[in-house]
Amino acid sequence: MRFEIFTLFPAMFESVLSESILKRARERGLLQVNLHNIRDYATDKHRVTDEPPYGGGGGMLLKVEPIVRAVESVLQGERVPIVLTTPQGERFTQRMAADFAQYPRLAIICGRYEGVDERVRQLLVTHEVSIGDYVLSGGELAAMVMLDAIARHIPNVLGNAESAPNDSFSSGLLEGAQYTRPPEFRGLRVPEVLLQGDHGAVARWRRASAIRRTWLRRPELLLNAPLSDAERYLLGELADELARGVRSETDALP
Repeated sequence: MRFEIFTLFPAMFESVLSESILKRARERGLLQVNLHNIRDYATDKHRVTDEPPYGGGGGMLLKVEPIVRAVESVLQGERVPIVLTTPQGERFTQRMAADFAQYPRLAIICGRYEGVDERVRQLLVTHEVSIGDYVLSGGELAAMVMLDAIARHIPNVLGNAESAPNDSFSSGLLEGAQYTRPPEFRGLRVPEVLLQGDHGAVARWRRASAIRRTWLRRPELLLNAPLSDAERYLLGELADELARGVRSETDALP
């Protein structure tokens, strides 16, 4: 998969792309990230890419001409999703990451300052995306988050093919409690079911643990989660526990 990232600060991406999973994916040819400096597409003497907004107000806006020139020069008319990072956009989700990963090529425009000239949206943008209800100094960090999340859904990027489908939000639930060695530490023991080698029992325990954690931390997710009748009954038991003041996230019901 190819990413075309348009930014005023391409150097910000260097450390993210040179470490861990993204580095290995690039080395194996599974992921290609091309960084394009918007300033290179400004045509005036001083390479100006921002101006004060018409009508007054604080801050600066990214100019339309260099962005359009950059995107059109790189994409050469190819129809690909063009994402603008903006606090006004749709909330980025695991499902959105998986959907974007289906495309062979994706462009991301990193917003900056007070935003971009509205004509960038009108002429180029197919998706406006926000990674959360807060404001960053620029869209570069948001683009990095999206890049990492999307890359996890590209085949063979992760060492374990089961990792992405089991991540939090992939099933509509948060991921439940997890453990590794040692089996006991400072009096806290790993649940016995995880040590017995019964894969069916482990799967049921993990599912119940995920439901419990979601109920306690993000109950609104359960409104749309695919639950069986038995799991809905489990929710009733969890509600009874909560009424009694029991809030453990680790002792998942069988």
